[in-house]
Amino acid sequence: MSDKQLVITTLPDQAAAEQLAKRLVETGLAACVNIGAPMTSIYRWDGDLQHGTEVMLTIKTTNQRYPQLEAAIVDGHPYELPELIAIPITAGLPDYLAWIEKCTSS
Repeated sequence: MSDKQLVITTLPDQAAAEQLAKRLVETGLAACVNIGAPMTSIYRWDGDLQHGTEVMLTIKTTNQRYPQLEAAIVDGHPYELPELIAIPITAGLPDYLAWIEKCTSS
């Protein structure tokens, strides 16, 4: 089992997504951040059905860096309650997993 994680969050637009992605990689909290195409999200918030456009970030990091990554996302996120989901990477190309480790080592 790997100690790497795939972390997902969403942002309201491309500019916010690029700004956060760049900060996470520059500070070594993420090895790579993929910015997805705009998508439609339908969800319930404050009891009301919401409909809006969001951009998904897929972030590669380690278990060790997750607490700092979470804090950075929450601190710099425009949403009151940001989506933040961490999925363990259970297997992967060993050289790629080593690259994630190297990029996120403090």
